Amino acid sequence: MGWTSWHDRLHRRLLMQPQLLPQGSSLLLGVSGGQDSMALLALLQDLAPMHGWSLSIWHGDHRWHDGSSQIAAELGAWCQQRELLLQVDQAAPGQVPSEAKARQWRYERLEQRAREAGADVVTGHTASDRAETMLMQLARGSDLAGLAALPSVRPLSSEGPHLRRPLLHLQRHDTLQICQDLALPIWDDPSNQSADFARNRIRQEVLPVLEELHPGCSLRMSDLAERVSQVRDSQTELSRMALELLQTPAGLDRRGLGALNPATRRLLLAQWLQQQGVPPLPATQLDELSRRLDKGAPGGSADLLGGWQLSWKGAELMLLQREAGH
Repeated sequence: MGWTSWHDRLHRRLLMQPQLLPQGSSLLLGVSGGQDSMALLALLQDLAPMHGWSLSIWHGDHRWHDGSSQIAAELGAWCQQRELLLQVDQAAPGQVPSEAKARQWRYERLEQRAREAGADVVTGHTASDRAETMLMQLARGSDLAGLAALPSVRPLSSEGPHLRRPLLHLQRHDTLQICQDLALPIWDDPSNQSADFARNRIRQEVLPVLEELHPGCSLRMSDLAERVSQVRDSQTELSRMALELLQTPAGLDRRGLGALNPATRRLLLAQWLQQQGVPPLPATQLDELSRRLDKGAPGGSADLLGGWQLSWKGAELMLLQREAGH
């Protein structure tokens, strides 16, 4: 295929932000057959010689409709024509009954396949997807972590491959134009039109209204999510440094923690508990613990999820795990 403005735009973006898709990487592309993933596949295959990537392709068949196996077969034939290796995983009947279950299944399979291949995972998420996710998180009630929707790069697990999203500078109408300009086939999944899925209603009913009122709002929301993600990463690094200063042989310096303002104390407490392996606490419980750990407050204790107990007295804040059955 010839070099287009889309190739040039992505190539320049990757030169300016090489951490998105590092040179010489092994990349496993998650491809549904829809316009976003097909645009991603075509652009990365064309750019691969310039960036030294090795590409492999993965497709997940949710079996949500009768034609899903045909999509997988036709996509496989198309990849074969382009000398690309396609791996297909098929969910068991009823294994992925919801959006959440389907997402979990996809990322579990992608992580496993990426580990086997020694590759990072790449998806075709766009600014439109990011705006949808941010709106859903806002509607549900979210903290900074939820608003940092779809970060451009994140680890799939603590020691696992990374997930990379290089198309977050594009919107959904851009990927459709790419497919038209490059004469790419598109396999539409009927479930993407179903009003049974919350994301589809955001996509079809909410975002079009916002774009009509404020053209370009999807890109602006996507940019905000990126900035929030960067703030959160900086906050995490600074919190880690602060926790090192508060560390004691038994746990944390309770008086040092108590002297901080409640929001900072809450943040450090949440991060420390996470580091120790405590399951995430509800926001209300974190607020209550922060209040009880204020400077000058009496000693006490609190039962946490996962059989953990937090106790404090004098200058010490300690974390203990109760034995099973106690």
